[in-house]
Amino acid sequence: MDRNGRSAWIRRAGLGILILNSGLAIYRSRADASVVFVLASYAALVLLFSCLAAFDRAAPGSAARGRRGRAVWALTAMFAWKVAALMPVPVAAVVWALAVATSLGGFLTIFVNT
Repeated sequence: MDRNGRSAWIRRAGLGILILNSGLAIYRSRADASVVFVLASYAALVLLFSCLAAFDRAAPGSAARGRRGRAVWALTAMFAWKVAALMPVPVAAVVWALAVATSLGGFLTIFVNT
């Protein structure tokens, strides 16, 4: 259990699935330029998760919490940009809409409801 009473195995299982999925994607596209995209996406997700964890650990109202929040939003925008570039226009619009909804929801949850 972590400090909030959540089970740590869920976090480990999610990271394990992410690693397995990334490894399979790299294996299937090993002769293609998609490997760079998969590696960059994996690195961005790991960085996003670590920023979220650091954000949770930071004291409310601290400067570190603000920096982590901005990093999470920047990573969300970067990830949406990379994914939307590979999609047809209607799907890219959905990707951007989800990124905006996630950022707006995070902003409302973190700054308005606290």
